Amino acid sequence: MVALGDFTGSGNLDIAATEGYSVQHVDFCNCLEVLPGNGDGTFGPPVTTPLPGGLTAYVVTPGDFNNDGKLDIAAGGESFPNYEVAILLGDGDGTFSADGQYLIGGAPSSITGGYFTSSKTKLDLAVVGLDVLLGNGNGAFQRPVPYVSNTLPSWVVAQDVDGDGKVDLVTSDVGSYKARPAGVSVYKGNGDGTFQNGVFYHVGSDEGGWYVAAGDFNGDGKPDLVVVNQVNSILTTLLNTGVVSFSPTTPLNFKKQAVGTTSPPQRVKLTNTGTTALRIASMKASAEFAVTSTCGSSVAAGASCTIRDTFSPTKKGAAQGTISILDSASSKPQVIELFGTGT
Repeated sequence: MVALGDFTGSGNLDIAATEGYSVQHVDFCNCLEVLPGNGDGTFGPPVTTPLPGGLTAYVVTPGDFNNDGKLDIAAGGESFPNYEVAILLGDGDGTFSADGQYLIGGAPSSITGGYFTSSKTKLDLAVVGLDVLLGNGNGAFQRPVPYVSNTLPSWVVAQDVDGDGKVDLVTSDVGSYKARPAGVSVYKGNGDGTFQNGVFYHVGSDEGGWYVAAGDFNGDGKPDLVVVNQVNSILTTLLNTGVVSFSPTTPLNFKKQAVGTTSPPQRVKLTNTGTTALRIASMKASAEFAVTSTCGSSVAAGASCTIRDTFSPTKKGAAQGTISILDSASSKPQVIELFGTGT
């Protein structure tokens, strides 16, 4: 795991990385190495700092945790038999001084920093999966607070995804065939360092969901998500629905349905969480599925409507489709995934 930043005070971008076994499995060092950047794409010899307490670091993230203008490092890993986060305060020359270790609930696969409270001088941490450590602004952190997940989170990013000015946490969730689906979970921030229960979003595969990143992929000013399915080598983008909230957020799965018959309807609640009316231009379902709704052409601010979908298979076998909604909340269609099996 690597981190980027100016750790040497040169003004150039440096690389910080954890050191592991060599090819011959000799000269093992639980260390943090900084490769000083020369500013021309090359790097100088590594500057090495031993990790405290025999910690073997799996993940690292940079940040100025004590507000002295020098980049520090938070390293998460294992100090057998415990899993810990170690804080290493930067000395400004590529070396670091240990400044505390914090027990966490499990093996960390990702760590990120962010301002989870109204304070912009106390940098906080989130570690998969999933512990939150609130910073005191002096390099020390409060006791980790665990958040229960019904999924298996593997990566975490801190991002205000709903535009309320409060940092949220987004985790990628590893799927396992038939045991649990892959996807992402959004933990909305309350602005005081606490987070709401995670809301899960399926990514269309029963496996994968290893990594997640945020970015505005369609240019509408709202952060979207991209998820990596390592098993099938697929990237899945999830466009931000803005003020549109769906319940449930998971795909609609119809029971086995005889060919030539129509299933009982399944329902999705659409809520306009914005402050102005939501305009709906169209709502269409894929072949073998049919959609009706109470939404009409406009949904008032704070109001909800019901979308009803049915499945009418024309042939035996698995069927997959979508409900596609064109509305004023996004430049791209909102999509509800549909699955069914004809018998």
